[in-house]
Amino acid sequence: MAAEQINEQKYHEVWTTPVIRLGISTMLLACVLSFIPLIYLYMVHGILPPFSAALTAWGLVASVFGAFYIVEPISYYPILGLAGTYISFLSGNISNLRLPCSAMAQEVVGVEEGTKQAEIIGTMGIIGSVVVNLAGVTLAAFVGAWLIGLFPAFVADAFRKFTAPAIFGAVFGQFAMRQPKLAPFALAIPLTLLHFKAPIWLVILASVFGTIAISRIFYKAKLIH
Repeated sequence: MAAEQINEQKYHEVWTTPVIRLGISTMLLACVLSFIPLIYLYMVHGILPPFSAALTAWGLVASVFGAFYIVEPISYYPILGLAGTYISFLSGNISNLRLPCSAMAQEVVGVEEGTKQAEIIGTMGIIGSVVVNLAGVTLAAFVGAWLIGLFPAFVADAFRKFTAPAIFGAVFGQFAMRQPKLAPFALAIPLTLLHFKAPIWLVILASVFGTIAISRIFYKAKLIH
C-alpha cells in the first residue's frame, strides 16, 4: 500500500501537475491568439463588428454545437486521458483522428483502458497523429485539390461524403468488439431518437449519457467488466 501511494504521488508530480500547468497555458494562449485576426482588422482597417452581432453569431454556433461543449470532454476523456484531452482539443480532428489513434495505440500495446499506462500510451499515439497530420495537411494544401481533380466525379464525391462516416463507423466497430453487450444500446438510442425527429443536441446528449447509464447498470449487474 505504501509503495502504491508513493507511485501515485510520483505520477502526480511528474505527469499530472506539469500536464495541467502546460495544458491550461497553451489553451489560454490559443484563445488569445484566436483574436489576432480581429485585432488586425481593427488596428489596420478600423473594422470592428458590433458586440450584438458577435453575440448573435456565437449564439448561432452554440445552438448547433453547444451540446458538444458538455458531451465531448466527458465522453472522450476515458480514451484520450488528461494530456491527450489538452492536445486533442487544441489540435482538433478529435473524433475522426485523435480518438481512433489513441484507442489503436492502447490496443496495439495491450494496456488496460483507464490505467495510467493507457493514458501515457494513448498520449503518444495522439502526438504521433498530430505530427503526421501536420505533414499530411501541409501536403494536401499543395496537392490535395489537384489530386481530387484527377479522380472521376463519383470517386471525388464519395471522398467528400463518406470519408467521415467511414471513420466513425470503424471507431464504433472497434469499441463494439470490446463491449458487444453495449453496442446495440449505443446504436439504438440515436437511431430511435432520429426516427422520432428529435433535435440533434438531444440525440447527442441522450446517446452519450444514456450509454454511460446503461454501462453503469451492466457493470453493477456484473454483466460487463
